[in-house]
Amino acid sequence: MVQEKELTSGLSTKEAEKRIKNFGINELKHHNKASAFKIFLSQFNDFIVWVLIASTIISGIIGDKADAITILIIIVINAILGFVQEFKTEKSLEALKELAAPTCKVLRDSSIQIINSIYLTIGDIVILEAGDRIPADGFFIESSSVVVDESLLTGESVGVNKEANPYKADGKKTKKNNEGFMGTTVVKGKGLFKVDCIGMNTEMGKIADLIQNIEEEKSPLNKRLDSLGKVLVVICLVICAIVTAMGIIRGNDITEMFLLGVSLAVAAIPEGLAAIVTVSLALGVSRMLKKNALVRKLPAVETLGCTSVICSDKTGTLTQNKMTVKEVYLNGRIHELEKEKLSNYTKFMKALVYCNDCNYDFTKKKMSEALHGDPTETALINMFFNDVNDLEDFINDANRIYDIPFDSNRKMMSVIIKEGAKEGANETCYVKGAPERVIDRCEFILENNKIKPFTYQKKKQVSDFITAMSSRALRCIAAAYKEDNLTKSDKLEQNLIFIGIAGSIDPPREEARDAVLKCKLAGIKPIMITGDHQNTALAIAKSLNICNTADQVMTGDEIEAISDLELEGRIKKVRVFARVSPNHKLRIVRAFKKKGNIVAMTGDGVNDAPAIKESDIGVAMGISGTDVTKEASSMILMDDNFSTIVAAVEEGRIIYDNIRKFIRYLLSCNLGEVLTMFLATLFYLPNPLSPIQILLVNLATDGLPAIALGVDPPEQDIMRQSPREKKESIFARGLVEKIVIRGTLIGLCTLLSFMVGRYYKMDLETCRTLALCTLILSQLIHVFECRSERYSIFQIKLFTNPYLVGAVLISISLMCSVLYVPFLQNVFHTVALSLNQWLIVLFFSGIIAFINSVYLLIKTK
Repeated sequence: MVQEKELTSGLSTKEAEKRIKNFGINELKHHNKASAFKIFLSQFNDFIVWVLIASTIISGIIGDKADAITILIIIVINAILGFVQEFKTEKSLEALKELAAPTCKVLRDSSIQIINSIYLTIGDIVILEAGDRIPADGFFIESSSVVVDESLLTGESVGVNKEANPYKADGKKTKKNNEGFMGTTVVKGKGLFKVDCIGMNTEMGKIADLIQNIEEEKSPLNKRLDSLGKVLVVICLVICAIVTAMGIIRGNDITEMFLLGVSLAVAAIPEGLAAIVTVSLALGVSRMLKKNALVRKLPAVETLGCTSVICSDKTGTLTQNKMTVKEVYLNGRIHELEKEKLSNYTKFMKALVYCNDCNYDFTKKKMSEALHGDPTETALINMFFNDVNDLEDFINDANRIYDIPFDSNRKMMSVIIKEGAKEGANETCYVKGAPERVIDRCEFILENNKIKPFTYQKKKQVSDFITAMSSRALRCIAAAYKEDNLTKSDKLEQNLIFIGIAGSIDPPREEARDAVLKCKLAGIKPIMITGDHQNTALAIAKSLNICNTADQVMTGDEIEAISDLELEGRIKKVRVFARVSPNHKLRIVRAFKKKGNIVAMTGDGVNDAPAIKESDIGVAMGISGTDVTKEASSMILMDDNFSTIVAAVEEGRIIYDNIRKFIRYLLSCNLGEVLTMFLATLFYLPNPLSPIQILLVNLATDGLPAIALGVDPPEQDIMRQSPREKKESIFARGLVEKIVIRGTLIGLCTLLSFMVGRYYKMDLETCRTLALCTLILSQLIHVFECRSERYSIFQIKLFTNPYLVGAVLISISLMCSVLYVPFLQNVFHTVALSLNQWLIVLFFSGIIAFINSVYLLIKTK
């Protein structure tokens, strides 16, 4: 049997928890995720690693067991480091997916709660509106012009009308046209929906293969680096083969040379490049989340750094979304509510309170806690009521028997109210909406309780008052009514009686002013898009310094009157779009993109989804946004705040810069290692490094310092640089030259330190130790150079990246250990260096960095 109490108050929290325990949670089964053990084993799934393991086993069999064991230990340590990186990335991405899971409004304990859809259970009453995705299977128990897009299940693109059909005595549904299905979308209207199937028992559950998790895309940068990696692999393998072959020709031990070639290949090939990019992006996404920006797709992080135009909603994003009615127009004049009390305007009050979609919780004592809904609508109620009990009596005295929900194209909503509990009580239609839309449908005006013709002159007078109110940044809502010919159709909104205007203000966010300034300094155009009157929009835009003059404002009507080509010609000058419908947003985005801009576009309504999808960075509102908008977006603002978009753009630039830093570092170092061995072979010198020493360099310098560069703090002027081009190569702006020159110098200096040792008749182990320490130290010094492409080491504050300092100290400790711990000396074939020998190492490892830093210091003065 259907419980009446459930229909009015929803399930209790206790009952919901009981049902979740009995029926399970409301989710489709996911594909099996890789276990931690599989992720660890995958670190060995590499051809080069297989060859290295085989070589070390052969080396062990023929007698060099110490080297073989040590090399295998290094392989395992590298695998552990790779596993930790990949496992953390997986976990952080899974956590982000959990946050991105859809939410729904549910009636529980007599109040509206927003919960994660997976905690929905059988018997829950869900509140659905246009743009919401239906979170489970069930049926509508209340419907106000509900239309559902079921194309995901049926393939039919035409929306399906849903009615609220009564129950039979046994609580079962009477017809099928009130059913709703998981994953389908409400495209029009609103209603109450009772859940009767969840998870894998839903229609969607039966065809679960059609529904997948959010796709894990490889970013374009990752794809480019994968391609680069393949080229580098071929080049490195060729060089390593030459080194090996020439060593064998010169009579060196075949096994040793083969092992040397493989070790050099392992050290030289930047196999972790793409992985570190993913780690860097994932860490950046986590940092963005702390700033209230939830990135749904990793490629968006790259694009953020290119953003040149941010198109933002006004209400709640640039403003505080805390509406207060300041002025009303009634009976031919403006009333300032701070100076006079509004009273005896019954029709005006009924129109704005009855024609209102606020939800009420009359168990609360405070109005702020009792009202839930759009800030404009709550402001209209707060204008008349201070006491919750008075509001409850007023609401209970009327019955809404029909409504036409607010529509972003009509910019109006209408209700038919039956007042009083008596049979035959009068029915009245109340209408509220954008003043120009309401005025167009009015034939009469109510003044001093008398109905008069709404003449052209009177309409012009009212429009002038609206213009004056809008110029004071007031958002104007018009109210009207009718008592005859209440046809339940679109004709309901004809021949209305105009009542008055409520003007409310939504103050700008304080942080938005700073964010707008930051945008301008960064070469980004902030654009305001709003459905408000152009004067209201201009007043707010001026206060935020988005624009200065009226000729920088364009209205929806103006957009409607011109072609796309004309819009492209005018758009460069425009900074504010007013009275814009969601359909206009798509044209605005396309016009900006045609002019070569990278566009970020915000939106919350279902009709915003096409524009959000068309933009380079689609930004959905986390608080007010619909599920459809969130699904179309690349990023969700958890706080609906404009400054969060700017913070995300800044983070995108930081991440991209840091990726360039560790690419520069890794490739320079790897080039230095390859050239050291290649040049030695070319000049018929003994091998400057043994195979195990090459692997030690790889372990000491490639892992931790490179990852630490991925979390490097930004340069202070990062938001004072122009946006980069979207198609710009990661190696643009002279990065290739920096890598080649620095890598060559690292190789030459390492070889020179080895040759100085030979010149002073030092034994081979000492010479190799000199080369080993020079190579490691020159790379560790270079990592600090990589922190900036414009400033020298002397200009960069050393301790602003404590992770990098820590990583370098660990690497130095590891180097010193293999020099001064007897057991490790035997394993890595090193000797303890004297003071004079250390001076040779310090000279060759630091001389190039010193000269380069002095040059940059002079250049930037």
